[in-house]
Amino acid sequence: MLRGINLGSKRRVPMADLRALLTEAGYEDVATYVQSGNVVLTSPATPAELERDTAALISERFGFEVPVVARSRAELARVVKHDPLGDVVDNPKRYQVSFLSAGLDAATSKRLRGLVTEPEAVAIKGREVYAWHPDGVARSKLWNALAGSQLGVTATARNWTTVTTLLAMAQEGG
Repeated sequence: MLRGINLGSKRRVPMADLRALLTEAGYEDVATYVQSGNVVLTSPATPAELERDTAALISERFGFEVPVVARSRAELARVVKHDPLGDVVDNPKRYQVSFLSAGLDAATSKRLRGLVTEPEAVAIKGREVYAWHPDGVARSKLWNALAGSQLGVTATARNWTTVTTLLAMAQEGG
């Protein structure tokens, strides 16, 4: 999952070009989902190796740095299975999972929990933060903290529809 691409006129990464780049680099079954940097592929590389290698390829080809956060199919399946807020969520597009490059420290986790305003909810498990924003993200202090750079780790968020679609794509790919 690529962070912060195709959000405006800068940092543009066409998905067809990204698929071609990754295929040329030897990855198999390369597929993308929507225009926000969701890639599913087959590789013997570890998620950490994929993060490093794909970030380097993108930087070389497109001329700017793009943080990459990767999960294996099994890790993504655990994220979906865990689903700590599924009993309260009624709109998957307002249910976000932030995928982190590393777990949060205790102080940051506490700060995030303190930003929740009813009826929002948050659950932190390992390298994922599940956040329910039933009233949207526009005025959410929790969302602003998750989307910003004060977490101390690289993070990129996807709504629940995207998360479950990526898992389905990964399961189809082999």
